[in-house]
Amino acid sequence: MWNDTTMYVQSPAKTSAVLDWLEVLSGAGLVLFILGHSLFVASVLFGAATFDGLAGFFESTGLAQVGGPLIGSVFLLHFILAARKIPFRTEQQRTLWAHARLMRHEDTWLWLVQAITGMLILFMGSIHMWIILNDLPITATKSVALAHSGLWLWFYLVFLFCVAMHVASGIYRAGVKWGYIRRDNRAKAKKALYILAGALVFLDLVSLIRFYFLSV
Repeated sequence: MWNDTTMYVQSPAKTSAVLDWLEVLSGAGLVLFILGHSLFVASVLFGAATFDGLAGFFESTGLAQVGGPLIGSVFLLHFILAARKIPFRTEQQRTLWAHARLMRHEDTWLWLVQAITGMLILFMGSIHMWIILNDLPITATKSVALAHSGLWLWFYLVFLFCVAMHVASGIYRAGVKWGYIRRDNRAKAKKALYILAGALVFLDLVSLIRFYFLSV
């Protein structure tokens, strides 16, 4: 009887730990994808031909057709795992905001940034993937057209800022949770992640500006 009780008590904790690790691993995979995606988009800085050449490679090898839905599935899995800790009820949200304002703790605000940007990315990222995958092949000409349609320009400006903030806050909180970021190296870790977020925004912003002024 004692052994049965012990197993029953430990099971939820083990399940939670496994789900937490899946959340971290799926998040790490998405971060690598985001960095790779930003580098791919930044290829337009070397001209439309370079961008179209890379896009053509992804499509001819099936990476765009297979990778798109695969990334979308990982993206959805990551959100479902992360949503376990997001307060969706109005009463819970009011309590969380009250505690955040009362404590004025930077890590609490970072969690709020991570949660809010995560929900925005789920919505905006789904729209982005739907548009791209339903209008293959990917070309610089189509991207230029999107950049020149005022609504989509603002859409991507908001989107790239959300992605950068979510990546930085997500890496930071995962590092703190799993003991890689500690009190003695926390300041340096924050500085490094702020630089990462800034570099990501800068790269995506420059690429977007390049598309806007690109002649194709």
